[in-house]
Amino acid sequence: MLSASFPLGATMRQFRANKNSGHLAERHFSFLKSMGKSWKNPIMAANAAKKGAKFTKLAREIQVATKLGGPDPDANARLRAAIEAARDAAMPKDTIERAIKKGAGLLDDGNQIEEITYEGYGPHQVAFIVECQTDNRNRTSSEIKNIFNKNGGRLGEIGSVAWMFDRICLIEGTNPNVKDPEEEAIEAGANDVESLGNEVYRFTGAPEDLKAIETALVNRGWKITTAELSYKAKNITELTEEQKKEVYEFVQLLDDNDDTSRIHATIDL
Repeated sequence: MLSASFPLGATMRQFRANKNSGHLAERHFSFLKSMGKSWKNPIMAANAAKKGAKFTKLAREIQVATKLGGPDPDANARLRAAIEAARDAAMPKDTIERAIKKGAGLLDDGNQIEEITYEGYGPHQVAFIVECQTDNRNRTSSEIKNIFNKNGGRLGEIGSVAWMFDRICLIEGTNPNVKDPEEEAIEAGANDVESLGNEVYRFTGAPEDLKAIETALVNRGWKITTAELSYKAKNITELTEEQKKEVYEFVQLLDDNDDTSRIHATIDL
Protein backbone atom coordinates (compact mmCIF):
# COMPACT_ATOMS: atom_id res chain seq x y z
CA MET A 1 0.00 0.00 0.00
CA LEU A 2 1.58 3.25 -1.13
CA SER A 3 1.19 6.71 0.31
CA ALA A 4 0.13 9.69 -1.72
CA SER A 5 3.14 11.25 -3.40
CA PHE A 6 2.62 13.68 -6.21
CA PRO A 7 5.21 14.98 -8.68
CA LEU A 8 4.83 18.32 -10.34
CA GLY A 9 1.43 18.69 -12.04
CA ALA A 10 0.11 15.31 -10.91
CA THR A 11 -1.50 16.13 -7.58
CA MET A 12 -5.09 16.84 -8.39
CA ARG A 13 -5.24 14.53 -11.39
CA GLN A 14 -4.83 11.63 -8.99
CA PHE A 15 -7.31 13.04 -6.50
CA ARG A 16 -9.97 13.76 -9.12
CA ALA A 17 -9.79 10.18 -10.30
CA ASN A 18 -11.09 9.19 -6.87
CA LYS A 19 -13.92 11.70 -6.67
CA ASN A 20 -17.29 11.30 -8.35
CA SER A 21 -17.51 14.83 -9.74
CA GLY A 22 -19.33 14.16 -13.00
CA HIS A 23 -22.73 15.52 -11.97
CA LEU A 24 -21.19 18.57 -10.33
CA ALA A 25 -19.24 19.35 -13.47
CA GLU A 26 -22.36 18.93 -15.61
CA ARG A 27 -24.39 21.30 -13.44
CA HIS A 28 -21.52 23.81 -13.39
CA PHE A 29 -21.33 23.77 -17.19
CA SER A 30 -25.10 24.23 -17.52
CA PHE A 31 -24.96 27.17 -15.13
CA LEU A 32 -22.19 28.87 -17.09
CA LYS A 33 -23.99 28.27 -20.34
CA SER A 34 -27.15 29.91 -19.03
CA MET A 35 -25.22 33.03 -17.99
CA GLY A 36 -24.42 33.87 -21.61
CA LYS A 37 -21.54 35.87 -23.09
CA SER A 38 -20.98 37.96 -19.97
CA TRP A 39 -19.09 35.01 -18.46
CA LYS A 40 -16.72 34.43 -21.35
CA ASN A 41 -14.13 37.11 -20.63
CA PRO A 42 -13.81 36.32 -16.88
CA ILE A 43 -13.53 32.62 -17.67
CA MET A 44 -10.88 33.25 -20.33
CA ALA A 45 -8.98 35.47 -17.92
CA ALA A 46 -9.14 32.82 -15.19
CA ASN A 47 -7.96 30.13 -17.59
CA ALA A 48 -5.09 32.34 -18.75
CA ALA A 49 -4.09 32.95 -15.13
CA LYS A 50 -4.09 29.21 -14.40
CA LYS A 51 -2.02 28.55 -17.51
CA GLY A 52 0.44 31.24 -16.49
CA ALA A 53 0.78 29.78 -12.99
CA LYS A 54 1.37 26.32 -14.46
CA PHE A 55 4.04 27.66 -16.80
CA THR A 56 5.74 29.35 -13.84
CA LYS A 57 5.91 26.05 -11.95
CA LEU A 58 7.17 24.17 -14.98
CA ALA A 59 9.84 26.80 -15.74
CA ARG A 60 11.06 26.69 -12.14
CA GLU A 61 11.32 22.91 -12.27
CA ILE A 62 13.40 23.17 -15.46
CA GLN A 63 15.66 25.75 -13.80
CA VAL A 64 16.18 23.67 -10.66
CA ALA A 65 16.71 20.45 -12.62
CA THR A 66 19.30 22.18 -14.81
CA LYS A 67 21.08 23.68 -11.81
CA LEU A 68 21.29 20.30 -10.06
CA GLY A 69 22.08 18.00 -12.97
CA GLY A 70 23.32 20.11 -15.87
CA PRO A 71 21.71 21.43 -19.08
CA ASP A 72 21.92 18.20 -21.11
CA PRO A 73 18.55 16.37 -20.91
CA ASP A 74 20.13 13.16 -22.20
CA ALA A 75 22.32 13.06 -19.08
CA ASN A 76 19.78 14.62 -16.71
CA ALA A 77 16.63 12.54 -16.16
CA ARG A 78 14.92 15.17 -14.03
CA LEU A 79 15.47 17.85 -16.66
CA ARG A 80 14.30 15.53 -19.41
CA ALA A 81 11.06 14.85 -17.52
CA ALA A 82 10.57 18.56 -16.84
CA ILE A 83 10.99 19.43 -20.51
CA GLU A 84 8.52 16.70 -21.49
CA ALA A 85 5.97 18.06 -19.01
CA ALA A 86 6.49 21.58 -20.36
CA ARG A 87 5.98 20.42 -23.94
CA ASP A 88 2.84 18.51 -22.96
CA ALA A 89 1.52 21.76 -21.48
CA ALA A 90 2.27 23.58 -24.77
CA MET A 91 4.94 25.80 -23.24
CA PRO A 92 6.72 27.78 -25.99
CA LYS A 93 10.14 26.48 -27.02
CA ASP A 94 11.88 29.78 -26.27
CA THR A 95 10.44 29.78 -22.73
CA ILE A 96 11.86 26.29 -22.15
CA GLU A 97 15.26 27.29 -23.53
CA ARG A 98 15.29 30.45 -21.40
CA ALA A 99 14.57 28.40 -18.26
CA ILE A 100 17.44 26.05 -19.10
CA LYS A 101 19.81 28.98 -19.59
CA LYS A 102 18.75 30.48 -16.26
CA GLY A 103 19.36 27.19 -14.50
CA ALA A 104 22.76 26.87 -16.15
CA GLY A 105 23.72 30.36 -15.00
CA LEU A 106 23.83 31.78 -18.53
CA LEU A 107 21.07 34.31 -17.82
CA ASP A 108 20.67 36.38 -14.68
CA ASP A 109 17.41 38.26 -14.16
CA GLY A 110 18.00 38.69 -10.45
CA ASN A 111 15.62 35.89 -9.46
CA GLN A 112 17.41 32.87 -8.06
CA ILE A 113 15.17 29.84 -7.59
CA GLU A 114 15.83 27.71 -4.52
CA GLU A 115 14.18 24.57 -3.20
CA ILE A 116 12.67 24.59 0.29
CA THR A 117 10.98 21.72 2.13
CA TYR A 118 8.25 22.21 4.74
CA GLU A 119 6.90 19.63 7.17
CA GLY A 120 3.77 19.56 9.26
CA TYR A 121 0.39 18.06 10.02
CA GLY A 122 -2.70 18.72 7.95
CA PRO A 123 -6.31 18.03 8.93
CA HIS A 124 -6.86 14.90 11.06
CA GLN A 125 -3.16 14.52 11.85
CA VAL A 126 -2.16 13.58 8.31
CA ALA A 127 1.59 14.17 7.98
CA PHE A 128 2.78 16.30 5.05
CA ILE A 129 6.08 17.05 3.38
CA VAL A 130 5.72 19.96 0.95
CA GLU A 131 8.50 20.71 -1.52
CA CYS A 132 8.57 24.25 -2.91
CA GLN A 133 10.57 26.16 -5.49
CA THR A 134 10.72 29.89 -4.88
CA ASP A 135 12.50 33.15 -5.60
CA ASN A 136 11.31 34.61 -2.28
CA ARG A 137 11.78 32.41 0.79
CA ASN A 138 9.92 34.78 3.16
CA ARG A 139 6.84 34.99 0.94
CA THR A 140 6.65 31.23 0.48
CA SER A 141 7.14 30.49 4.18
CA SER A 142 4.35 32.90 5.10
CA GLU A 143 1.93 31.50 2.51
CA ILE A 144 2.54 27.84 3.36
CA LYS A 145 2.25 28.58 7.08
CA ASN A 146 -1.08 30.33 6.53
CA ILE A 147 -2.45 27.37 4.56
CA PHE A 148 -1.59 25.01 7.42
CA ASN A 149 -2.79 27.29 10.23
CA LYS A 150 -6.09 28.28 8.63
CA ASN A 151 -7.15 24.78 7.60
CA GLY A 152 -6.85 22.56 10.62
CA GLY A 153 -3.13 21.93 10.39
CA ARG A 154 0.12 23.15 11.87
CA LEU A 155 3.52 23.67 10.32
CA GLY A 156 6.39 21.96 12.11
CA GLU A 157 10.15 22.16 12.23
CA ILE A 158 12.43 20.31 9.82
CA GLY A 159 12.40 16.68 10.93
CA SER A 160 9.05 16.89 12.69
CA VAL A 161 7.40 14.39 10.30
CA ALA A 162 10.25 13.29 8.02
CA TRP A 163 10.82 10.27 10.26
CA MET A 164 7.38 9.03 9.15
CA PHE A 165 8.61 8.68 5.55
CA ASP A 166 11.26 6.66 3.75
CA ARG A 167 13.47 8.45 1.23
CA ILE A 168 13.20 6.61 -2.09
CA CYS A 169 13.91 6.94 -5.77
CA LEU A 170 10.90 7.02 -8.06
CA ILE A 171 10.95 6.15 -11.75
CA GLU A 172 7.87 6.15 -13.97
CA GLY A 173 7.71 4.98 -17.53
CA THR A 174 5.97 3.05 -20.28
CA ASN A 175 6.84 -0.06 -22.26
CA PRO A 176 4.13 -1.46 -24.57
CA ASN A 177 5.98 -4.77 -24.83
CA VAL A 178 6.19 -5.49 -21.10
CA LYS A 179 4.71 -8.83 -20.01
CA ASP A 180 5.83 -9.15 -16.41
CA PRO A 181 6.34 -5.82 -14.57
CA GLU A 182 7.62 -7.58 -11.45
CA GLU A 183 10.33 -9.30 -13.46
CA GLU A 184 11.25 -5.93 -14.94
CA ALA A 185 11.59 -4.50 -11.44
CA ILE A 186 13.84 -7.35 -10.33
CA GLU A 187 16.05 -7.10 -13.39
CA ALA A 188 16.36 -3.33 -13.01
CA GLY A 189 17.17 -3.52 -9.30
CA ALA A 190 13.98 -1.81 -8.09
CA ASN A 191 12.33 -2.74 -4.80
CA ASP A 192 8.73 -2.36 -5.94
CA VAL A 193 6.55 -1.67 -8.99
CA GLU A 194 2.92 -0.65 -9.41
CA SER A 195 0.64 0.10 -12.33
CA LEU A 196 -0.65 3.66 -12.65
CA GLY A 197 -2.95 2.80 -15.53
CA ASN A 198 -2.68 3.60 -19.25
CA GLU A 199 0.41 1.35 -19.48
CA VAL A 200 2.35 3.56 -17.06
CA TYR A 201 4.31 1.87 -14.27
CA ARG A 202 6.02 3.30 -11.20
CA PHE A 203 9.24 1.73 -9.92
CA THR A 204 10.70 2.58 -6.52
CA GLY A 205 14.00 1.75 -4.90
CA ALA A 206 16.83 3.00 -2.71
CA PRO A 207 17.68 6.66 -3.37
CA GLU A 208 21.26 5.86 -4.31
CA ASP A 209 20.01 3.46 -7.03
CA LEU A 210 18.10 6.11 -9.02
CA LYS A 211 20.50 6.31 -11.95
CA ALA A 212 21.17 2.56 -12.06
CA ILE A 213 17.47 1.66 -12.14
CA GLU A 214 16.69 4.29 -14.76
CA THR A 215 19.56 3.14 -16.97
CA ALA A 216 18.55 -0.52 -16.63
CA LEU A 217 14.94 0.25 -17.58
CA VAL A 218 16.00 2.31 -20.59
CA ASN A 219 18.21 -0.55 -21.74
CA ARG A 220 15.19 -2.86 -21.45
CA GLY A 221 13.09 -0.69 -23.78
CA TRP A 222 11.33 1.61 -21.30
CA LYS A 223 10.49 5.23 -22.06
CA ILE A 224 11.11 7.08 -18.80
CA THR A 225 8.79 9.98 -17.98
CA THR A 226 9.85 10.63 -14.37
CA ALA A 227 13.07 9.89 -12.52
CA GLU A 228 13.60 11.63 -9.19
CA LEU A 229 14.00 11.27 -5.45
CA SER A 230 10.75 11.10 -3.50
CA TYR A 231 9.17 10.09 -0.20
CA LYS A 232 7.03 7.10 0.81
CA ALA A 233 5.02 7.02 4.03
CA LYS A 234 5.91 4.22 6.42
CA ASN A 235 2.32 4.05 7.70
CA ILE A 236 -1.04 5.26 6.40
CA THR A 237 -3.33 7.56 8.41
CA GLU A 238 -6.76 5.93 8.61
CA LEU A 239 -9.56 8.34 7.65
CA THR A 240 -13.32 8.29 7.12
CA GLU A 241 -14.68 9.35 3.73
CA GLU A 242 -15.67 12.73 5.16
CA GLN A 243 -12.20 13.24 6.62
CA LYS A 244 -10.61 12.29 3.30
CA LYS A 245 -12.67 14.99 1.61
CA GLU A 246 -11.28 17.60 4.01
CA VAL A 247 -7.73 16.38 3.39
CA TYR A 248 -8.26 16.49 -0.39
CA GLU A 249 -9.42 20.10 -0.10
CA PHE A 250 -6.32 20.88 1.97
CA VAL A 251 -4.10 19.33 -0.69
CA GLN A 252 -5.85 21.43 -3.33
CA LEU A 253 -4.98 24.59 -1.39
CA LEU A 254 -1.34 23.53 -1.21
CA ASP A 255 -1.28 22.61 -4.88
CA ASP A 256 -2.80 25.95 -5.88
CA ASN A 257 0.11 27.81 -4.30
CA ASP A 258 2.44 29.06 -7.04
CA ASP A 259 5.56 27.88 -5.24
CA THR A 260 4.51 24.30 -4.47
CA SER A 261 6.21 21.65 -6.59
CA ARG A 262 5.60 18.32 -4.83
CA ILE A 263 3.36 17.12 -2.00
CA HIS A 264 3.82 13.94 0.04
CA ALA A 265 1.35 12.73 2.66
CA THR A 266 0.49 9.75 4.84
CA ILE A 267 -2.75 9.00 3.04
CA ASP A 268 -3.78 6.21 0.72
CA LEU A 269 -5.72 6.78 -2.48
